[in-house]
Formats: sequence, C-alpha cells, structure tokens
Amino acid sequence: MLIKKQTGIEIPPSQITPEHIYRSRRRFMQGAAALSATALLAACGPQGNTAVTDAPRGRAATTGDEGKEPGQVAAATDELGDSLTKYQDIITYNNYYEFTTDKQTVSFMAADLRTSPWQVEVGGLVRNPGVYDIDDLRAQFDQEERIYRLRCVEAWSMVIPWIGFPLHKLLAAVEPLAAATHVRFETLYDPEQMPGQKSSWFDWPYVEGLRLDEAQHDLTLLATGLYGKDLLPQNGAPLRLVVPWKYGFKSIKSIVKIDLVETQPTSLWMASAPNEYGFYANVNPEAPHPRWSQASERRIGELGRRETLKFNGYEAQVASLYNGEDLRENF
Repeated sequence: MLIKKQTGIEIPPSQITPEHIYRSRRRFMQGAAALSATALLAACGPQGNTAVTDAPRGRAATTGDEGKEPGQVAAATDELGDSLTKYQDIITYNNYYEFTTDKQTVSFMAADLRTSPWQVEVGGLVRNPGVYDIDDLRAQFDQEERIYRLRCVEAWSMVIPWIGFPLHKLLAAVEPLAAATHVRFETLYDPEQMPGQKSSWFDWPYVEGLRLDEAQHDLTLLATGLYGKDLLPQNGAPLRLVVPWKYGFKSIKSIVKIDLVETQPTSLWMASAPNEYGFYANVNPEAPHPRWSQASERRIGELGRRETLKFNGYEAQVASLYNGEDLRENF
C-alpha cells in the first residue's frame, strides 16, 4: 500500500531530477575502469561556480491529481518551496563506487544487477531476528512517499520523492535489546556483479551505521523506490537507507544486512579516510571538509550555487538529538 504522506518537510517535484536525463546518460557509455585511490578522493571535490545564488524560498507545497504519468508525484515542492529534481537527473548522476567512480556511467554499469530475489538479514542484539524478503518488506510495511533533500558531501544536492517506510517500524518488529546502542548496515558483496569491489582501495563490503536514536527517528527511511517507481540499481535497489539530515554517503545502498550492536560501527569511509569522514556526517555548513567549503552547494538542474542549510534544513526536527554535543566534532 502506497501512502502519500505529508510530513511537513516535503520536497517539491520541481526539484526532482528528470527521467529523460537518466536514459540518455545510461546510453552514454558501456564501461569504466576503477580509478586509483587518488582519483577516488579527488572526485569528492565540489564542482562548478563557487558563487552563491539565491534560490526561491517560501512557496507553499502544491498537490497534484491522482493518476499522473509515471515519474510524477503528488507534491510539486518541498516544505521550503524548492522544486523536485528531474527523474532523469536522479537516475543518471550517481555515486556508487561498487560499480565505478564515474557518476555518469554508473547507470550503465549497474543496469544488470540482480535485485530479485533479494533478502535482508536483521539480527544482532534483537529479540526477534529474521530474514526478510524484499517483497515481504514492501507488503508488511505501508509504503509512504517522502520528499527529502539529498546533500552530498561533494557539495551537490537534489530533491527526491522517495518511496519507502520508516526504519523504526522494522526495528520495532525485531525489538532491540537494552544493550543495543547502534545500528550497523551492510551492502551486498558480489565483485562479479559489482566490479568496483575488486578495487583494493576500500575494505569491502560497504558498511555504515547510525546511533539507535538516529535510526529510530521518523525521518530515517528505508527506501524501495522514487518518483512512484521501484528503485533502479544505480539508486540503491532494491533497498537503501535515506537519512536526510546527513551527507549522502551515510545513505547506504543495496542493503543485505542490518545488525543491532553495542558499539559504534566503523564505516567504510571512516576506515578509508578517517581525517575526512567521521561517523556522524551531519550536514553543517560551518564545518568545512578538509579540502573544500561546505557553506554552499550546487543543486542539480540549477545554475550557480545556493547556501547550505544546517542539518540540510531539518534542524527543527533533529537538532535535539545532539543537545550538548560539539557540533563541529560530530559533523
């Protein structure tokens, strides 16, 4: 069941990446070799003009009629009045190092990933561990449409209408034990399907983590689709994490394992570049990346740059999670 849920933080369809861009980019190239570690890290730098351009704000969210063509959603803007990124842009401009470091060829490289059948093992410090089929997850938990801003640590951003369900619903079903303090997520490890995993620069598989209270926040989403369609491989099919107030690398793709644990997990990026990527990864324009400013961002589909909002604009919803903590240290 798909629920068009208005959360008060909806992102407008005008800010969603268009579908036609994805199709054209997918045909652009049929392969790319893995880059060196230096190239990988260099790829993280912000692109485009660094001048900040004012973006439209304050427009009320609009609602469309039912029965729209695929690729369209009910809300036309987010709660800030920002437009959705076009579907084509969302599906053709992707970071997914398991396949390639080239954003514009990931859609081709990942196209043949087998996403059915697919199972997700949920365990660790829980009362009811289990293995869930992706179709069972879709059926057991009502699918909601959530329009969120996505801010990449590389200083580009999108506005995406996700489909999925809050992670806290799955956690409630497995019942975390009192000793559990964090949630650890793991991506599929299959170098034959994911040639980027043959690279020795990273300690595969991709691992990410959240504090338990972060994971239980209602904004934290397990996404199964976007723009009214199932996720495509390059977007993390069939199941990915979406944490809208954190940098995008926290939103792990193609999840096969979720464990409740008693210690803070070491993520792939923490292990690879600990001086640049910490555990919290909360969006903070006041805390620059060691190699570039985070004060502004490049919204895909727009000219110029816009100011970055603290917690990616979700400060009112999530700032209380970090009361009394050093925000510069934890961002």
